[in-house]
Amino acid sequence: MTTNLIWILYRSDSDTAYKETLNCKKIIEGYGKKVLFSEISNETNNINQLFLKSEVLPEITIVLGGDGTVLRAARYLSPKNIPILSFNVGGNLGFLTHDRQILKQETFWERVSKNRFNIQKRMMLEATVFKEKNKNETTIKKSFFALNDFYLRSCTDEIAPTCSLALEIDGEAVDRYKGDGLIFSTPTGSTAYSMAAGGPIIHPSLDAIIVSAICPMSLASRPIVVPPESQLVIKPIRGMKQKIKLWLDGSSGCLIEAEDTCLIKKSNHSTSIIILDENHSYYKTITQKLHWASSLNDPNK
Repeated sequence: MTTNLIWILYRSDSDTAYKETLNCKKIIEGYGKKVLFSEISNETNNINQLFLKSEVLPEITIVLGGDGTVLRAARYLSPKNIPILSFNVGGNLGFLTHDRQILKQETFWERVSKNRFNIQKRMMLEATVFKEKNKNETTIKKSFFALNDFYLRSCTDEIAPTCSLALEIDGEAVDRYKGDGLIFSTPTGSTAYSMAAGGPIIHPSLDAIIVSAICPMSLASRPIVVPPESQLVIKPIRGMKQKIKLWLDGSSGCLIEAEDTCLIKKSNHSTSIIILDENHSYYKTITQKLHWASSLNDPNK
């Protein structure tokens, strides 16, 4: 890969990530490349400043942080089809990242420059919130992208009421959920909030949408997996007094009011994840991160 411009995005609340950014910048510049870097967080959006500073788009963006940092970066980079090479610096599980120790190997960029890597295309979701103007007309209120998931939950400050939502799939009424909310996940996000809510783990090479209820007040409410071309429409059930909020990859989206409708579907964009490990195994990753298939008698095995 011939790369003249490289971006580095680092976790804003991590001094270690900033130090690794400077080290990484030095290594890459040693190969004659131009490097621009910026912090990234939920509160600040400095990626747009990089777009303004750059005469051309980078061929690769290096992300230093945890999975949350990667998820935030993906929302801005994926529409431009910019591949992400990420390293776990200050993160927790690090499903989407490489081990930080690879950064200390000055040859890591040599592998990139010689195309010794694979690129995984990860499905994303798009959510559009429509506001009803009258019985025959709606307007778009907000639109979002997510790599992991969208979820809807009550957001009342003083109490924690149940959330009542109606779900339609491809124009057909499917269920009316009462509980803490609903999660709509990609296969990449199937090991995140959806899994914690009892949803299945789906290999990220597949395209599908997982619907999981959060603490449903019904034994009949079970996670379902639908085809990627499905159109999922969520509406607050009329008469609800509590406010509903849409969240994307753990970040705040917008309020869903009584007259609003939320449409969730597969996005036209996908996230390109660079994998340096020539023997990368998804099953090995979930075994290490989630202790899957470990011994029940000895947690160290």
